[in-house]
Amino acid sequence: MQTIVIYSSQTGNTRKLATQIFAAIPGDSKDLKNIDEYREKDAELYFVGFWVDRGDCDEKTVELLSGLHGKKIALFGTCGMGNDPAYYQKVIDRVKTWIPEDNEYMDAFLCQGKMPIQVRRRYEEMAKSGQNTEQIQAMIRNFDRAMLHPDRADEVAAADFAGQVWKRIGS
Repeated sequence: MQTIVIYSSQTGNTRKLATQIFAAIPGDSKDLKNIDEYREKDAELYFVGFWVDRGDCDEKTVELLSGLHGKKIALFGTCGMGNDPAYYQKVIDRVKTWIPEDNEYMDAFLCQGKMPIQVRRRYEEMAKSGQNTEQIQAMIRNFDRAMLHPDRADEVAAADFAGQVWKRIGS
């Protein structure tokens, strides 16, 4: 089955997952592309990777997903917010809305990813206001934990996810 792994990555987090997913797909009928390099190559199975932007996928991924028709689609992505399955499910549910109905949604995988240092600086500035101190300190702790992600366990989980999708298809 012709398979393509397409990813959008602002910080390199989603690219890390994409390479693991690509390596986990058996055979030679596969391709790996950064979303900026993708030129409408036809495939039956699409693994589409994104970074989370305000609870949704980034705009380039919206455009890509909206233009796919008659395909099998598996989603994967990275998110700065901590390992919160309920939040991850909300993100997945939002991203799925960009997939036209004539496609077959397969599954999704999300994990935490490091954020740009400017985000921490913004949190530190917010903390100086003295308002919502507890919440802002939690955001700073989350930022610090995220600096280690995606880690090796996340990469292994992404590869396992790809293997599970592949088995479900039966190819």
